[in-house]
Amino acid sequence: MELEASLIATGCQLVKRQLAWGTSGNLSARLDTDHMLVSASGTNMGELVPGDLVSVRVSDGAWSGPRKPSKEVPMHIGIYQQRPDARVVLHSSPHYTTLIACSQEVIPSQLFIETMYYLERVAWIDYFHPGSAELGAAVKAASSQAEVIMMRNHGVILLDDSCAEAVMRLQTLEMVCRMIVEAKAAGLTLGKIPEQLVREFLHSGRYKPRKPWHPAPTP
Repeated sequence: MELEASLIATGCQLVKRQLAWGTSGNLSARLDTDHMLVSASGTNMGELVPGDLVSVRVSDGAWSGPRKPSKEVPMHIGIYQQRPDARVVLHSSPHYTTLIACSQEVIPSQLFIETMYYLERVAWIDYFHPGSAELGAAVKAASSQAEVIMMRNHGVILLDDSCAEAVMRLQTLEMVCRMIVEAKAAGLTLGKIPEQLVREFLHSGRYKPRKPWHPAPTP
């Protein structure tokens, strides 16, 4: 299956680029309007093989087969229910991103080209236990406002329309979080691009055509 192969390759990329480690993350992709393919419970994203991805029904979380889906399924389901445009969801805990998630720092989008594009909408949610219905509900609500959802003391979950774009979004986030940490250690202040220039950049499509904003359906 082409989608399964794409997710397996994405998992390998994340580990090689130090954007994931061990069994700390999970990933999924939309199969159709009411089904997603999600990594199985206990899998290492860098070692996924055919059969490590489970088909789950988005409407109610039902699944079948020998493998159990990741316990973080409620987050993935919430995003696919809330955002019909979401095709891929990545959840991970990269070093610098998780460090920032455990702090009170703000993640600015007005730093450079990629941040303006990929970090235009970032939301934050409080800590809830992994796999809990409360976490799933919080992620679902936040996804109506953002493509990147920072989970305090946990990590990040993000959505996009392809595996490649989702990985790039995560790379950009990790890069910025590292910049924040290293700038503070060096006593540097990160300068921001003026809002007017940010708006001009986003509307001009000079980097990439701006992805349309799809207001989420009301639950």
